Amino acid sequence: MTDYSAIIMIVGLALFAMAWLPAVCKKIGISYAIVYVLIGVILYAALPRILPDPLPQHHKDAALHLAELVVIISLMGTGIRIDQAFTLKKWAAPIRLVLIAMILCIGACVVAGRSFLGLDLPSAMLLSAALAPTDPVLASDVQVGPPNETARSVTRFTLTAEAGLNDGMAFPFTWLSIALAVMASGRPDSLLHWAGIDVVYRIAAGIGIGFLMGKAVGYLVFRLSEKYRFLRARDGFLAVALTRLVYGMTEKLLGYGFIAVFVTAITLRHYEKGNDYHDELHSFTDQIEKLLVAVLLILFGGALVRGILASLSWQMIVFAIIFLLLIRPLAAWLSLYRTGIAAKEKLAISFLGIRGMGSIFYLAFAFHNFEYGTEDELWAVVSFTILCSILLHGLTAAPIMKFLQRNR
Repeated sequence: MTDYSAIIMIVGLALFAMAWLPAVCKKIGISYAIVYVLIGVILYAALPRILPDPLPQHHKDAALHLAELVVIISLMGTGIRIDQAFTLKKWAAPIRLVLIAMILCIGACVVAGRSFLGLDLPSAMLLSAALAPTDPVLASDVQVGPPNETARSVTRFTLTAEAGLNDGMAFPFTWLSIALAVMASGRPDSLLHWAGIDVVYRIAAGIGIGFLMGKAVGYLVFRLSEKYRFLRARDGFLAVALTRLVYGMTEKLLGYGFIAVFVTAITLRHYEKGNDYHDELHSFTDQIEKLLVAVLLILFGGALVRGILASLSWQMIVFAIIFLLLIRPLAAWLSLYRTGIAAKEKLAISFLGIRGMGSIFYLAFAFHNFEYGTEDELWAVVSFTILCSILLHGLTAAPIMKFLQRNR
């Protein structure tokens, strides 16, 4: 039986520690994600009857909406951090990573899922869609700093922009998985509907709504408020409110909310770019994101203890290692061919393809919409891949970035 007071105390302690833990971990050169997963493992091993069940299979709606919330807030914060104005030339590297590397990863994962893991086509496609996008949530160690930061890094910008772009661009492949599963069950669906609605319309709606909302809010905050001082907004919570507003509006209009939130953030960021209010917006979203991440990482650690890896096979272990060490790096390296990026930075970008909360969201979203019959297997392989990424990238990201900074 869960103890509500104990849960509140533990969550409070975890959130209290978040005020100092990122700085401490940065000092010693590891990701704070490792520490919080370890805390979750210890707490759930020591207090199995007090803490709530952390397995996402048992709480589909909660898993879906918690992961959704942390991802969209992270996307808003990510967009506000990026100082590089959007042009096809300046954003060529992250665009290539999304349009080439991500597609190559999806194709390779589908083949591996079918031939090596023995999954049916819809499940293999879902596995690919879940693992294809890099994560904006757990990638703070490799992303750009606050708005108007003087330091410039091609690696940080490319990884930050990639994480912001591909979390939305992976959505069509999740819908493709659902469409394939529906057709395999004998119910009516079509790939033509998927191409027209889930690819063309939803992406266009996300981009269009995000751009218009970013412009409208930028005008309200930076232009109209200068004319009418009583409208002046200086509270950071506006960023979180805008995140929910844009996401909800876009989803209601059947667009991709992830894309809309990121485009809104980028558009707003470059409206009165030098204004100090951007720092306030970034600071608030960063704090909220860290609080949510702390809770989710503890739950993830608890899920490891409670058996989310129970269905893990040696084939899944091999697949996860190959994906992180071969498929993603090779696909990213090929996509960056002739971009002018230095070889050492290209290696870093290719290697640091961090997986995390976005993958959890896509699995939860698909399982919320259709019964696949392979839920335990997919949760096991995706969770193991996330765990490997947290450990592998969490231990290497800081040293790699320091090396690049020394040799830039």
